[in-house]
Amino acid sequence: MADAHLDRRRLLTGAAGLAAAVAGGEADAAPDTAGAGSPQGPAAPPVEAPVEPFLTLNATEAAFVVAAVDILIPADGLSPSGADCGVAIYIDRQLAGAYGAGARLYRDGPFLKGKPEHGYQLPLTPKAFFSAGIAAANDWTRTTHGAALDALGEADRIAALEAFENGSATFEGLSSADFFALLLGLTYEGFFADPIYGGNRDKAGWKMVGYPGLPAVYRDAIAKFRDRAYPHEPQSIADFS
Repeated sequence: MADAHLDRRRLLTGAAGLAAAVAGGEADAAPDTAGAGSPQGPAAPPVEAPVEPFLTLNATEAAFVVAAVDILIPADGLSPSGADCGVAIYIDRQLAGAYGAGARLYRDGPFLKGKPEHGYQLPLTPKAFFSAGIAAANDWTRTTHGAALDALGEADRIAALEAFENGSATFEGLSSADFFALLLGLTYEGFFADPIYGGNRDKAGWKMVGYPGLPAVYRDAIAKFRDRAYPHEPQSIADFS
């Protein structure tokens, strides 16, 4: 189990360079999982925050997302868990907005089966695709492991997400690998985007990788702190509101 724990953290340490790219809070293509492992330690305490309602995910979908992001971002010495960092709330807000409605997607047909390099080829909006993916994922885990993802133990949740990632899980009407790529990409963003968008609660993702926050406010410090840790609290959009 310890090796699986390291593998899940590896996706975040490999994504540290994405923090600035996703700081605007808009969903985009999912990156590959890669990078070095990270040290383990006592789990960081959950960040205290008011309960926030989900805007578009129903109860089943919200339970799935919370379970998934807590596997992808486990609570340890580096940060609280994904859900405690607000990643599920970030995903919900993205899907509830223009991104989830497919505002920037060309969605006229014909919709033909494409090659992997052709990218997304379905008529569904990102929100509809995500909902269909969760339903298919839970159907697959019920058949394979006996319950929906959120009702499984940790080992079975990890095994299920690995099957989604490598495409060995068969989903009706869509690719499990494509669904996992969307889930993973939104998880990256929710952990590293500016906290104003609902995730990265208490700037946990920025603190983990040493990202100073809003770029304009530390421009003059780049030369001074080159190759050294930046010792000050990260600054978010909300800090200047």
